[in-house]
Parts: sequence; structure tokens; C-alpha cells
Amino acid sequence: MKKAPTIFHGLVDSVSFPNKGTVIPVDPERSESEAPAAGFSVYETPTKPVHVKNVLPGQKVEIGQSNHQRKRREGTLRQVLAPAPYEVPSPCPHAQFCGGCSYQTVPYEVQLQWKQEMVQKLLDEVLDRSAYQFLPIHSSPIQYGYRNKMEFSFGDEYKDGPLALGLHKQGAHHDIVPVTDCQIVHPDFRTLLSGVLDYFTKAESSYYNTRSHTGFLRHLVVRRSFKDNGVMVNLVTSSAGTLDKQAFVDYLTSLPLEGKLSGILHTVNDSLADVVQADSLEVLYGEPDLTEGLLGLNFRLSPFSFFQTNTLGAEVLYQTVLDMAGDIKDLTLFDLYCGTGTIAQILAHGGAKQVLGIELIAEAVDAARENAALNGLTNCSFQAGDVLKLVDTLEVHPDLIVLDPPRDGIHPKALPKILAYEPDRFIYVSCKPTSLVRDIPAFIEAGYKVEKVQCVDMFPGTVHVETVALLSHSNPDSTRIIKGELH
Repeated sequence: MKKAPTIFHGLVDSVSFPNKGTVIPVDPERSESEAPAAGFSVYETPTKPVHVKNVLPGQKVEIGQSNHQRKRREGTLRQVLAPAPYEVPSPCPHAQFCGGCSYQTVPYEVQLQWKQEMVQKLLDEVLDRSAYQFLPIHSSPIQYGYRNKMEFSFGDEYKDGPLALGLHKQGAHHDIVPVTDCQIVHPDFRTLLSGVLDYFTKAESSYYNTRSHTGFLRHLVVRRSFKDNGVMVNLVTSSAGTLDKQAFVDYLTSLPLEGKLSGILHTVNDSLADVVQADSLEVLYGEPDLTEGLLGLNFRLSPFSFFQTNTLGAEVLYQTVLDMAGDIKDLTLFDLYCGTGTIAQILAHGGAKQVLGIELIAEAVDAARENAALNGLTNCSFQAGDVLKLVDTLEVHPDLIVLDPPRDGIHPKALPKILAYEPDRFIYVSCKPTSLVRDIPAFIEAGYKVEKVQCVDMFPGTVHVETVALLSHSNPDSTRIIKGELH
């Protein structure tokens, strides 16, 4: 017979990137007559440390552990029995429920220290600390209200509960947390969140049930420009309902926002997947795009454009890339995995001779070209396609390649092809340092060395951190064939 899971108490000894803690078991302080939690057997104290997610160093915690997990020594956090000595009250009442901001109770200076130490500890696996320069972490210019975009979901807080609008609850994907006091968004987001929920509650509208695939309301996407304080609202529904468009516009335009509503859009999405995409899109009010500014350039953002969610932090990140690039006058650059071409345009604006951006998503490339034209940049171009395939066709030799891959890093088959170009330098921008650490040995084997590494905190209150690494060729004067110019 399968035994019931056990629970035990422990102290969090350390946490490794991104959020897995090592818990040292201790004897629980309880009376011998204390009954175990429902569904659990009696308290047991393991003899070895257990790995648990979503904990902080120094916390005293209660852990649940299934019998079949004992060999792997993994457990699940049941509750925090005592906070760590450095913890402060969370400014967000939703933090423990939505799970998005694991570091809300950690002073910001401590967050920065942790992130820097975690990244350096990962780099220790492949690099000698004396072999490269590890620069101090850059903080986000603002700690709260930094997100320029949020995708809220309609649903209910609990099964068959009233209509809710917010974020998915941690560990319970079908439950919604109404994050009306979320601290990482501008107050206008909270006003719109509460207002839209009130509007559709009074209208007795149904939400789209991702299990039965019935219902009307799916998502509310809010985007804000730090440049001009414009606000874009995109209501995403299924086709199984009707929207009084003028009444909805009249209601939203009456809300007391600090910014100005630049556009109200209605997207119809009948996809079975729980993602924001469009079968059709209608502009109900204002403009279909929003303008954002970065380092002297302007970028037009559609409802579905990818853009760094921390605008002010993105300026710090891209300035870090520029600083590491140094003097790029008369140089030819590649920006691989370029997205909407933000880095490519900043490098072009920064004096590069030519910049070529490559991105898999065709719509992102279209946006990159439009923004380059908007900014009057003639020294950058973009191609749509898979980096793995396109690098075989490029008839040009780059002096510098910027890599900004997705979270999983560079495709293992694409990396040798990229390295074969043998540029003088690479700049690797990583949103997941474990992927960077996995890829570094391939660069070293190809004759490159890590010169500098610098972390940039784009997401205060969370476990995430950006890492920028500069790698240079150990023999930059090695013979190469210049294949041609960009065209």
C-alpha cells in the first residue's frame, strides 16, 4: 500500500538560481500529541537536506514530502513558520498567492546581492574568477511600478465563484488572484483592472472556461508608455458573446487615469490554447499602436509586439551592451535573435557601419523594419528566419555578434555555425544565466575568452536577472575571408 506523504520542519540553508532552496531538517517544536495535517502521516525528520522551491535563506519552513520523492530529496513548501531575520513586511498583499514576486519581503539591496552572487556561483562551474572581470550589478532605476505591460486573465477565484480578473494563482492554474494592489505596475493598471472587472460583473458576462472551452471573456492586456504616459487597453474575448463596444469605450474613457488612453482594442480569439492571439482585431477607440522611447530612439508597439517589460531597466541593459561594444565605428555587426530589432537599432544609432538583425518571427521583423524607418536608420537591416538556417547563407563577415537568445539559450546545432564566423567579439545577453553557463564552454573551445560579465536587474521583487557577457577572440588577427557587404 502506498504510504501517505510526510511533513517535517527545517531551516533554509541556501538558495540556488533561480529559486531552489536547500532545507536542513530540524526537529519540530510541537507537543507529542499534535495531530498531523489532513492527508499526511506522522511528522518525520529526514536525515539529509531536502530541495524546495520558493523559499528564502534563513526561513523556518514546513515541508511536505512524498515517499516516492525521498531518493531525489525534493519537497514542497507547505508554510513559512518563521521569516528570515532580514525580511520586511511585503508591500503587496497578493505576493503569497500569485507567486510572481518571490522576493517582495527582501530588501532591494539584498536582492541585488543575491542575484549577483547566484550568477557568479554559476559561472564558477566553467570559469576561474581571476580570469575575467565581474562588474557590479546594475539595479533597476525604479523598484515598483516598472512593468509596461501586463496580461490579466478572466476566471474565478475558486470553482464556481464570482467573476474575477487578475493573475493565475501559484500552483492552481485555473484559479485567479484579483491583483488589485499589484505593486510592480503603474496605478493606472490597477484602476483599469478594478474598473473592467466591475463593468463586466454588472453586465453579468461569462468568462472563457479553459476546460470546457465555453464562455466569453478571456484576457485584458494593458500596455503603458513611459515616454508619453499613453495607455493601450486590449480586451480579448471569444466569439461566443457580444460586446457593447460604445458603452465599453465610454466607460473606460471615464475612468480617472493619470495617463491618457491612446487606444482601446477588441481582439477575438477562439484558440483552444490559453494564450493571447488574434483571430480578428478591431480598434474601438484611438490608435492601434503605442510609442515608447529608448536611448533617443522611438519604437511603435502593436498590441502583440515583444518589448522589454521594464522600459527604464531596458535602457540600462542596452547601455550596458553599448558600453561593452565600445568603439563600433566602421564595424559590421550581427544581432541574432533580434526580436523587434531594438538592440540592432541602438547599435546602428551608436555608430556602427552596418547591423544585420535576424529573428524567427516574421511579424517582429516587420516591426523592426518599420521602427528603423521611423528612426531614420539606413545602416541596419533585418531578415526573418531561423538563425540555425540563415547563418549558412549570410555572405558577410561580422566584426561583432550580439546574441540575445530565448531563455533556453542558443540552439546546440546553431552555436557551431555562429562560432564559425570568428568575429573579434561576442556580446551574449542572457535572461537565464544557466543557459549562458551551458554555452560558454563552446566559446572557449572555439578560442574565445570571457572578458567581462555584468548583471542587470530588470525585475525587482522576482528571482529573474539579465546577464551580459563580453567574449573576445584570443587571436583576433587570425586569417579570415571577408565574404562581402550587407545588402
